Amino acid sequence: MKPKIIIIAGPTAVGKTSISVKLAKELNGEIISADSVQIYKGADIGSAKVTKEEMAGVTHHLIDFLDINQGYSAGDFVRDATKAIDEIIAKKKVPIIVGGTGLYINSLLFPLTSGSERDEDLRIKLLEFKNKNGNLALWEELNKIDPESAKLIHYNQTDRILRAIEIYKTTGKKKSELTKSNNSKYDYLYFVLNVDRELLYNRINQRVDLMVKDGLVGEVKGLIENNGLNENSPLLTGIGYREIYDYLTGKSTLDEAINLIKQHSRNYAKRQLTWFKKSNGALFVEPIFDNILAKSKEFIYGRD
Repeated sequence: MKPKIIIIAGPTAVGKTSISVKLAKELNGEIISADSVQIYKGADIGSAKVTKEEMAGVTHHLIDFLDINQGYSAGDFVRDATKAIDEIIAKKKVPIIVGGTGLYINSLLFPLTSGSERDEDLRIKLLEFKNKNGNLALWEELNKIDPESAKLIHYNQTDRILRAIEIYKTTGKKKSELTKSNNSKYDYLYFVLNVDRELLYNRINQRVDLMVKDGLVGEVKGLIENNGLNENSPLLTGIGYREIYDYLTGKSTLDEAINLIKQHSRNYAKRQLTWFKKSNGALFVEPIFDNILAKSKEFIYGRD
């Protein structure tokens, strides 16, 4: 019998946190974050990281554990999430995957059917090339051999770039050409929370204003001064951090930065929804807790 997991996904600001915590309390569950920014220590306000109060006693995994200058790939997430799922099930609890990073979720459910082992010698050479020529130059190397993969990867996402080049160099196959299995080792219930587009965009704008009010500028300034945040930091792929970093380094005004965060967040939400629409088994639902709870109980416990 396949292990059962529940997934609560959806665009930014749709209400995943509150729904998932309430669901975990009802089902004796623990939450595994599938968010590529909330993994970073100190990146709290800009990532809308769940607070201790919001957790309401529910155990959360894969939040606030990585230095802002460390890379983290989808493969890393699959390894860590798989371990957490096994531990949660061993405690006879329900694993609930929560987040908006569709690549993480799909990689967990449907791993690539073929690939390659890590080639440490190749990685050392590629890292030496990056250190000499910069992140953008490394990304351009990927763009030459696999433009389809390159367009989905930010030039600061070194680990993802390295992996894509590594696959091509060791197998002769482009990462973008590798197929994913349609079969998952998990029995999963996959919710995608969705609301009216205008309402979602209003929520996003309000959230950004609240982040600024709550001290986003100070958070980024502190990360620069105390944690070594710089142009090459993977954290700057996260919306909110790049824009405020540019403001603090004199590349824009604060008003321009705030407006860009709102614009980029709205665009990201649109891309998230497009991604989730292509995900196998994803159920688009309104964030109505009672309906989600009923479907989840039926999935976990069966019909009465």
